[in-house]
Amino acid sequence: MQKTTIGRNFIMNSVLTLSAILFPLITYPYASRVLGPANIGKVTFATSVVTYFGMIAQLGIPSYGIRACAKVQDNKEELSRTAQELLLLNLVMSVLAYAGLFLMIRLVPSIQSERSLYYVMSSLIILNTIGMNWLYQGVEEYSFIAAASAIAKLAALGLMFLTVKSQGDYVVYAALSVLAGSGACLLNLFHARKMISFRHFRTYNIRRHIKPVLVFFAMACATIIYTNLDTLMLGVMTDDAAVGYYNTSVKIKAALVAIVTSLGTVLMPRASYLLEHGSEKEFHRICRLSVTCVLFSSIPLAVFFMTFASPSVLVLSGRKFLPAVPAMIVITPTVPLIGLSNITGLDMLVPMGGEKKVLYSSIAGALTDLLLNALLIPKFGSAGAAAGTLAAEAAVLAVQVIALRQQGIGAMHEMLDGKDAGKVLLATVAALAMTFWIRQTAWNPLLQLPAAAVIFFGSYYAVLLVMRENAALMIRHKLLRQR
Repeated sequence: MQKTTIGRNFIMNSVLTLSAILFPLITYPYASRVLGPANIGKVTFATSVVTYFGMIAQLGIPSYGIRACAKVQDNKEELSRTAQELLLLNLVMSVLAYAGLFLMIRLVPSIQSERSLYYVMSSLIILNTIGMNWLYQGVEEYSFIAAASAIAKLAALGLMFLTVKSQGDYVVYAALSVLAGSGACLLNLFHARKMISFRHFRTYNIRRHIKPVLVFFAMACATIIYTNLDTLMLGVMTDDAAVGYYNTSVKIKAALVAIVTSLGTVLMPRASYLLEHGSEKEFHRICRLSVTCVLFSSIPLAVFFMTFASPSVLVLSGRKFLPAVPAMIVITPTVPLIGLSNITGLDMLVPMGGEKKVLYSSIAGALTDLLLNALLIPKFGSAGAAAGTLAAEAAVLAVQVIALRQQGIGAMHEMLDGKDAGKVLLATVAALAMTFWIRQTAWNPLLQLPAAAVIFFGSYYAVLLVMRENAALMIRHKLLRQR
């Protein structure tokens, strides 16, 4: 199979990421104002519940499938067999997941009273199963899934403004969120025939996938637990409104994380391919590049949105959601932590066969989150949940760095260019100083936020160019070459 360049994959994945960021940025301000904190909280809580059953259905296949398909992408017959085996396993687990979810809907009164909402959200399970995104990522085919995702989101965007008109339309909002997030999976299934054959093989060896899939499943369990535990515990220990406030800060953080990790996503299959073919030197080169890009993007993004948390919340959700500001300030530093752990875990440990080490890091994160949420949520509410998440992400990264050292890699010491990191910090401080006067103005948030962003990030990039920081120079070189 002809390989695309990392640069092209990054561009296509950036389009995919951008569409995922723009959809909530456009729709959430409208939906939050129409539906209110309580109904937004209901949808958020239902999404968290369904996510756990979706985790059972996926069984670690999304991560394992990328590596498995990447290794055999040059052999269409073996690629087809691998994809079919994983799809069959996924379908069987989806049936079991639906059985468990429908039983919960029937037995839990608070969920049964909102059963229409949960039935709608449950469609995520089957859509994500048949979508086979792991196949597309494994063979580094990002163009189609980027286009399909954009089409689904545009359709959902138009329908959102036409159909969500009152507080009672939260189920419709949930359905359109499903369409935006997973509607493209239907197109993925039909297009997959161009990459693999769906003809029946005489024999299947699904058993060979069970052990590694279970390890990845355990990783997914621990990861989803600590990434959703904050919302779940907040919903149980407080009320729907608190969940709605917290969801605002999480959406902003998720958008920033998506920007920061978009390069790491395309590097994982390439890293697996390189190690399978003995190209360790190139493997280390792309990991070092990834660390540089993560620091270049994550540190200024985190600092900017912490500094301008209040206008960000006002623009995204309106004045009713201002209680979300403390949680946003606390949770935003997770952006660089997640960016780095995405590299140390998915881009380094997993291709090296160290998925068990990633599992241990996720367990450490889950336990940290559980303990701190139990202690902090009763007193601090959504800000306490944010603090638990911040500590959990720090624990994940720390365990992964230790694991890499045990495998003979100095982790950040070998992967990090100290001079470039220092330049990023200095440029961020300089950009912050340039926007100090804007923070003192009483401008409308719709004017203040974009004005601050232009000055902050323009100053940041200019200072880095003056200091000749590598990532900034690389971007300038790419832009000039396109002209």
